[in-house]
Amino acid sequence: MAEEFTTHNDDLGESQDIGGVKVAVAQFGPGPNVADNISVISSLVQAAAQNGARLVILPEYSSVLGGRLGDWVTEYAESLHGPFVEAMAELADENNIGIVVGMLEKSDSADDTRPYNTAIAVLPGAGVVARYRKVHMYDAFDVIESDWMQSGDPAEEPQMFTIDNLTVGMQTCFDLRFPETTRRLVDAGAHMIALIAEWISGPKKAHHWAALTSARAIENTVYVAAADQIPPIAVGMSRVISPLGETLIDMGQQMGVSIATVNVQAVEDARATNPSLKLRRYSVTTRD
Repeated sequence: MAEEFTTHNDDLGESQDIGGVKVAVAQFGPGPNVADNISVISSLVQAAAQNGARLVILPEYSSVLGGRLGDWVTEYAESLHGPFVEAMAELADENNIGIVVGMLEKSDSADDTRPYNTAIAVLPGAGVVARYRKVHMYDAFDVIESDWMQSGDPAEEPQMFTIDNLTVGMQTCFDLRFPETTRRLVDAGAHMIALIAEWISGPKKAHHWAALTSARAIENTVYVAAADQIPPIAVGMSRVISPLGETLIDMGQQMGVSIATVNVQAVEDARATNPSLKLRRYSVTTRD
């Protein structure tokens, strides 16, 4: 797996605001060898840290991707105390940077051995500070993820963490198509959504990705920082969208790291200008 990639540091718009937090999105194509994937992740994390990022977001299935879903997902699943998480904690400590990354989490149920599609947040000196198990399984576009993976509990408290003064909520890929998922995180106090994805390529899929990430940011007056895998499997286009819908980063389709500075004040200003959260007439409730 090649380790050549590009690095871009966006210094426009909100990035010049005092008190901002530099956030990186990183994209690559994970393969079936966990050690190789960790090596690439390490290079991406180091590049983000060296360019001043405080947080880096990596794709869904970053720990391992063995092709079409199958028995391999159970074979490669690890606990939150396993070697992949340990490696991510060491990277966070060594580079003084927070990491959000996707992994296969071993089931903790005796009745259902299917693993979870999990996003973890690891902070330097703290280890895992949040763990989100994907709720909406990708049972669409001729793929049935729920045949191989079990979903997280939709009633679980929103998985959040704070780095510097920025409160971040986590979600995964297909969750993007369900607006209430993001709204629930915003109701819990998120200034930014960290979205990990393997947004599988296909007709209109790149358009859906761009439109939906922008929509979730605009309707919730929140930052969306979304990290996808690269082609040919996924669409790439990892991105950061501002609370007013500006595209601060669009990475295209090459492996790399890109950084934008996000700012809590920009969220507050957007909500003062567009108080749609206060004006809404409906709330979000869970269902089976």
